[in-house]
Amino acid sequence: MDKLAVKKYLEKLQNEICVTLSSADKNSFLADRWERAEGGGGESRLFSNGSFIEKGGVNFSHVFGNSIPAAATIKRPELVGAVWEAMGVSVVIHPLNPHVPTVHMNVRFFSARKGDTDIWWFGGGYDLTPFYGYEDDCIHWHCSAKKVCDKFSESLYQKLKKNCDEYFFLPHRNEARGIGGIFFDDFNYEGFDKSFEFLRDTGDSFIDSYMPIVNRRKNTKFGNKEREFQLYRRGRYVEFNLLRDRGTLFGLQSMGRTESILMSMPPLVRWEYNWTPKAGSREKELYDLYLKPRNWVSF
Repeated sequence: MDKLAVKKYLEKLQNEICVTLSSADKNSFLADRWERAEGGGGESRLFSNGSFIEKGGVNFSHVFGNSIPAAATIKRPELVGAVWEAMGVSVVIHPLNPHVPTVHMNVRFFSARKGDTDIWWFGGGYDLTPFYGYEDDCIHWHCSAKKVCDKFSESLYQKLKKNCDEYFFLPHRNEARGIGGIFFDDFNYEGFDKSFEFLRDTGDSFIDSYMPIVNRRKNTKFGNKEREFQLYRRGRYVEFNLLRDRGTLFGLQSMGRTESILMSMPPLVRWEYNWTPKAGSREKELYDLYLKPRNWVSF
């Protein structure tokens, strides 16, 4: 188990994603290095008011402590009270244009020790949250994810897609957050080296999965109607992150840096009481065709 190699890769990934986004957005980012009193720290890199990014962040963190937070022991109660260490890169991009989807990517490594027992696993994935649906975007997104998974196992994509569909779901709304992608946790597939390779392939594929969609949609014309719908749907993003997301809960429970943890929040958002989309509208199309699990790679 080579923790240093994981850390070096994650720092490199953060740099590569930031360079690509900065070039595409024609905008620099704010780098904010921070330290955690309980152990560790990281660097948050924030984008705002660029050519296509209204607000975004690419965060690296490496934190550790003597008592594992409760959010990490929900599926592993035997680790309560364990010494722990976590590192990862998290990306959230909220574009200005409603025709460009919001995107989230996270890759992480976690290790814990209790008594004489050492436990480690990888986690992460990426998911896409469109406001206006385009089939070719969805097909490209899921085919890119499948290509990463197929290198390791032909059955892996369907498993991780199902994980993603189930995880990024708002039960109180009975609806999906977006069109999903892949999501994995407690991942130790065929040992450390193979699992780390899968983490790297996932992280390295993110830009090629997302940027073609950005380039297709970033110059699409939109008006106040589309903007208002985008802000309304962003409310679902906020609801999920504050009510359901384990990463947000882990960060807050571990006394992480609040500004960095909540960088995933959109800059503007709206709620409207009991709103429903009009029949035959593109907004209704999103609910009917895109916010339900579909086998996009079969198109």
